[in-house]
Amino acid sequence: MTASTSGPTTGIATLGIALPRLQPDDPGARLLLFGIRQMGASGLNDAAAAHAFVTAFGRDFRRPLILLRSLMAEMSAASSGPIQIAPWCCARMTAAESAVIEIIARAPHDPARAHLLLTDLLGVRQADGVLATAHALANAFTDLGLPLEA
Repeated sequence: MTASTSGPTTGIATLGIALPRLQPDDPGARLLLFGIRQMGASGLNDAAAAHAFVTAFGRDFRRPLILLRSLMAEMSAASSGPIQIAPWCCARMTAAESAVIEIIARAPHDPARAHLLLTDLLGVRQADGVLATAHALANAFTDLGLPLEA
């Protein structure tokens, strides 16, 4: 008789593979993740993402919101394949989401590593324009009081 491979631990193992990382504790990174998920699922002009940025940044919300929209559009255009995102309510992150947050957080301090991660994520050799937008987005978060932890 063989052991059954279906059971309660199978679902947990599958979840761990599909969503290998926990959401970050950093409030800036959590806001960024929410924006990425909302725009990825509902489009660049998602009202929930805009509202979250208004709530977090007040009247200066436009700069980080527009930069995130630009980054999402540039990554979508440059990527050689799909970039997996989870639903906004999920407490764990996909590997791609984790990489995007790390890329943005590292762009101002370690651009060489951020570029390497970005080219790997997108599956392209050059991603300088996308990296410049990621750097500007990280600076916007820092300037408005929510620096991203690398």
